[in-house]
Amino acid sequence: MKTGIFVSVGGALVALPAAAQTEPAAQQSQPAAEEAAPEETGDHTIVVTGLRGSLQSARERKRNADQILDAVVAEDIGKLPDNSAAEALARITGVQVARQVGEVNQVLVRGLPDASTTFNGREIFSYDGRNVALQDFPAAALQGLEVYKSTTADQIEGGIAGLVNVRSRRPFDFDGFEIAGAVRGTYNEEADKYDPNVSLLLSDRWETGIGEIGALLNVAYAQQTFLTSARTDGGDVGQAGADQLIITPGVGRDFFFPEAVGVFYARGKRWRPSVDGSIQWRPADNFEVYIEGLYQGFRGRDANDSAIVFTRAGSPTLSNVVLDPDDPTKVRSLTVSDGDDFGLDLQRSVNSGNTNTFQGAIGAKWETGPATLSTDFAYTDSRWDLTQYAVDFAAASPPTVDIDFDRDGEGGGAEFGFPAFDLTDPAGYIVRGIFDRRQRLVGTGVQWRGDLQLDTELSLIPRFDFGLRYTNRTSRGENGERYANLRDLRIPLGEVPFGEGAVISPGFRGLDAQPHRAWFAPTADGVTANIAALRDFAYAGLLELDAENAANWTSDLPAYNPLQAFDAREKTYTAYGQFHYEFDAGVPIDGVVGARIVNTDGRLTGTSQIDGEPVPLTLSQNYVDVLPSASFRAQFTDNLQLRLSATKTRTRPAFSQLNPAVLISPADPNNPGADRFGSGGNIDLQPLESKNYDASLEYYFSDTGSATLAIFRRDVTGFIANYTAPEDVPGIGTVLVTRPRNGGTGRIEGAEAAFTTFLDFLPSALSGLGMQANVTYIDGKQALPAELGADAPDVDIPGVSKWSYNLVALYEKGPVSARLAYNYRSRFVNFFFNPADVDAIAGEYTRGIERLDFSLAITPVEAVTLTFEVANITNQPFRNVRNYTDTQAYPRDIRYDGRLWAIGARFRF
Repeated sequence: MKTGIFVSVGGALVALPAAAQTEPAAQQSQPAAEEAAPEETGDHTIVVTGLRGSLQSARERKRNADQILDAVVAEDIGKLPDNSAAEALARITGVQVARQVGEVNQVLVRGLPDASTTFNGREIFSYDGRNVALQDFPAAALQGLEVYKSTTADQIEGGIAGLVNVRSRRPFDFDGFEIAGAVRGTYNEEADKYDPNVSLLLSDRWETGIGEIGALLNVAYAQQTFLTSARTDGGDVGQAGADQLIITPGVGRDFFFPEAVGVFYARGKRWRPSVDGSIQWRPADNFEVYIEGLYQGFRGRDANDSAIVFTRAGSPTLSNVVLDPDDPTKVRSLTVSDGDDFGLDLQRSVNSGNTNTFQGAIGAKWETGPATLSTDFAYTDSRWDLTQYAVDFAAASPPTVDIDFDRDGEGGGAEFGFPAFDLTDPAGYIVRGIFDRRQRLVGTGVQWRGDLQLDTELSLIPRFDFGLRYTNRTSRGENGERYANLRDLRIPLGEVPFGEGAVISPGFRGLDAQPHRAWFAPTADGVTANIAALRDFAYAGLLELDAENAANWTSDLPAYNPLQAFDAREKTYTAYGQFHYEFDAGVPIDGVVGARIVNTDGRLTGTSQIDGEPVPLTLSQNYVDVLPSASFRAQFTDNLQLRLSATKTRTRPAFSQLNPAVLISPADPNNPGADRFGSGGNIDLQPLESKNYDASLEYYFSDTGSATLAIFRRDVTGFIANYTAPEDVPGIGTVLVTRPRNGGTGRIEGAEAAFTTFLDFLPSALSGLGMQANVTYIDGKQALPAELGADAPDVDIPGVSKWSYNLVALYEKGPVSARLAYNYRSRFVNFFFNPADVDAIAGEYTRGIERLDFSLAITPVEAVTLTFEVANITNQPFRNVRNYTDTQAYPRDIRYDGRLWAIGARFRF
């Protein structure tokens, strides 16, 4: 009978050696394709695949790791349990995600967003960032994801939140020739559009005269058309202006209301082509060489629409004012009319963004006697290009508008209507302005590592690990933008050369909210095709109004502004050492103790502007981080173990934050004693540091069953925030400069619990039932900057929910597997501010968010699986709330992304 841990590799069972269970993260780039432990029945071994197989594989990774981690593993080639890498992470205990325009755009691990990212154990980043956009990894291209909540010294430094490793496949993961793929069609209910998604994997391996050779190619294409519909209240909450007339009997002036309401549609299409491939060569059993490459692309084409109604600008008359009966300082609804220049402002914005990220690597691994040597060299190139055009227009005469700032039903939020204005008639509008922008961000990097594992044959310290790493990164950002304000010319919109216009497609599908939800606007294609004519139009208009500004429009493209550019070069030199220990103290004890030492040498260039003169500036920084780590594991039984971990981690500031340039406003000749202001980056920023303490109790009671409980604490110093402080500027004197600065300390502590099992004890078809459940509690507090007052209390850390949980119902029996997954995170703070006229700290927060997803897979024949999915079933809105005092609030925006339906098929031969 076979014993030990086994994985299914292309249909063959391969024993997983003990050494592989403690392999450094930098070398965890040779995963097995289908890691499912077998069940044994008599003389036969049953390989478990599908949902059970993915759960078993994730379970074994967690159980045997040196670190505290959680994993998601594809249940089959091309099948992570969600639509993208980022979406799949939302199911992991202790992970919270934020979504925007229909997809995950931020991942927080135990309340912190600063997780470093690796691809097959190798650092990967995007243009000017410290990590990569995980949503750019199509789910079909991946084998699995690992979230390291504690790290060891051999892992790449970079994130106080931990590390997220994305794993792909290699040809030696399979026995021989393999072809697999998927075709999937999706329908976005809010956008009312269909999209294709496809993937294909080809792999083979051969015995040759120079050893065994394998090659693999994996291509994927993911596309999504989206529409996010939002109703908004303006963030500036105040009182009526002194010159505003209020016509409502019995109502005074002591009430507060938002300065605007609006509707915003973020609509467009994004597609992500992805190609990864690898070649492996094994000339001998103890020596292997690999070459691998990754291309990751993003294409985004957005056509956004907004309509904003102003309630104070232009001093409109207020009538029909209805106050909140529970709070007479708050307005439920009112009517605005008879404004001056402002009333209804609209915009059609057209954005085109492209990302191209390439990474190529070559590496080798050699086992000789007690030593294992490995090395990896990689080059990364990532580029982002953006063009952004906008046509702004307005109602020729400010219309009368009925406004409800917080309607009942449909999630609440603003609703407004026009009793006597036709939004669909272009004759009712004039042009406000033309916006033109281009941006380019480029990042490149070289990285090399060398690692030595040395088996000592000592009982107490069985292994030492040593390693060196070198990186050389560059990052450059350029931006050029201009705006032609043409409102004073009062040119009818019909005279603007944008090609064609049409009534926009309305949002809020299936809802009763916002009766006036569509209006006339230039089409996106019309704006893009006629941008040269629009530039000439803006130039001609500005000649009448502002000849000096008109000169900015004499070129075909906006010039890059040196004041908005930065150039960065950063080198790091790293060494680490650690030892593995083990002994028996009545129960088996083992762990890893080590330290990582990193020297960072940076040089940043920017251009300051002082009294109107550009001043190029280059400054350097150099610092050393010592990052110790220690882990402990006690195995009370074969199934019950306790882990303890203490580590120190840190996150470097973003390159744009380190820009040494500062822009100082010119002196006012009419008021020479007035305060002068400035803004800029900060070359003196220090890394954000965290001391981390973790404990995890893990019970593995069956092949697919586990129960875990963890507690953790993060003591964080050096939170980076933008705030204003007086600075002495040579030749000028004291200037109030707003820049990113290292602020106060913070503390994050919490607990996690998770439970997973299949109900195999149930009879017949019911034995296919299973469940997953996890819950996370986080209490995160940070000190506010002293500029908000010495008595300012500690506040919740922005972006952190106190509670998050996942409840997943599973079913797998015969050819059928299904999953119903519910995800929830409680309210969280977005930011704080301290208005001059308010004694308490106020700000903005997001209410609790829930999501329900369903997937079904049927395998009628062994090689083909049919799939059906629906995401965001409940279609609950995303709701932001703006506090204008510590107890009074208005809904800020209510957003709907819509449901996503999908049907498809996977095949594997």
